[in-house]
Amino acid sequence: MIIQFYEKPGCINNTRQKLLLESYGHTVIAHSILSEQWTKDKLRPFFGALPVHKWFNMAAPEIKSGEIEPTNFNESTALKAMLSNHLLIRRPLIEADSRFVCGFENELINELLNNKDVSHLQNCPNISHSKSCD
Repeated sequence: MIIQFYEKPGCINNTRQKLLLESYGHTVIAHSILSEQWTKDKLRPFFGALPVHKWFNMAAPEIKSGEIEPTNFNESTALKAMLSNHLLIRRPLIEADSRFVCGFENELINELLNNKDVSHLQNCPNISHSKSCD
């Protein structure tokens, strides 16, 4: 299957996630989440029915520092914030088989990887450290 994979270039987890998808025979076409020309209409489908606070990249510097609290956002304000700062977008964003998801723990990923346990690839290894990936 062809997978459109929106990542932060250089992200350790995104690299591991892409390699895993490829090892299952999928063709991964990587895009930079940072340089993509996002609009509300283009970004919104990736979040589906997820609660708004789960749309956010918890490793983003503004979230780790406490400057931004994802639970304080509604759909409109979250999209506006993400359009102005792409680091706030939870990654990866994946489009495959006309389906859109964010993150690496969802039904689509389970299907693509035959229900392989990928819990070790779901969260940024730097989320609890002061180290930043920017």
